[in-house]
Amino acid sequence: MVTRADIGVIGGSGFYSLLDDAEEVEVTTPYGPPSDPITIGRIGSRTVAFVPRHGRDHRFPPHRIPYRANLWALRSLGVRQVLAPSAVGSLRAEYGPGTLVIPDQLVDRTTSRSHTYYDEGGAIHVPFADPYCPTGRSLAYATASAEGWDVADGGTLVVIEGPRFSSRAESRWFAGNGWTIVGMTGYPEAALARELALCYTTLALVTDHDAGVDVGEGVTQEEVFAFFAANSERMRTLVASVAAALPTDRPCHCPHTLDGIKLPFPLP
Repeated sequence: MVTRADIGVIGGSGFYSLLDDAEEVEVTTPYGPPSDPITIGRIGSRTVAFVPRHGRDHRFPPHRIPYRANLWALRSLGVRQVLAPSAVGSLRAEYGPGTLVIPDQLVDRTTSRSHTYYDEGGAIHVPFADPYCPTGRSLAYATASAEGWDVADGGTLVVIEGPRFSSRAESRWFAGNGWTIVGMTGYPEAALARELALCYTTLALVTDHDAGVDVGEGVTQEEVFAFFAANSERMRTLVASVAAALPTDRPCHCPHTLDGIKLPFPLP
């Protein structure tokens, strides 16, 4: 049985499977079980661990996802690079459904989530100025472009608490701040990945225009799920291509995030 992987994929709404002929692994963590058992398989020469963010039956709403357990479980399996496909709403009229955004910034508007591993044992301040891995972002953009996606290089993802969608006033406020897309799961996922010194890259698929965009009329859960499901095979292909292209030596700053910081407990 394969029990180690170097790349992790966290699947979003409508993205519940990735690997064929995969082995299922039960992982325990100090933060409870992950959303589902981890499946491990191969993409080319790389070993990949996959977990569906909401569970395979979508039983976890955004504010109840066991984010800490998911990231901890992946790292305990050897994962050091994470790809995170997700469904988002667009705050810009020019980014319609089907646009793929590779964000480079994040704004947290959540309110109730456990967002750190370092609750006790002294103050641990992890840098987060640039939330995403630059190497992963560059490869994701290049790969998506080569595969014919309408892809945006950079943008700000604003993460709301959910599970409700934005009001029109909130959506217009987000857009007025210059933010690009809105979602419900990008935080604390990105921050927890940084606290574990993981490379983390979001691949955000626009499924709708958010409520405050002039061309939009408000969005429903059914519409979001249906659009992402219709594009799930294409997204699987993209994720597999990016995973195969990721370097093994991690030339980015991500592995050095915790350099010089005395942690209150050993990482897996």
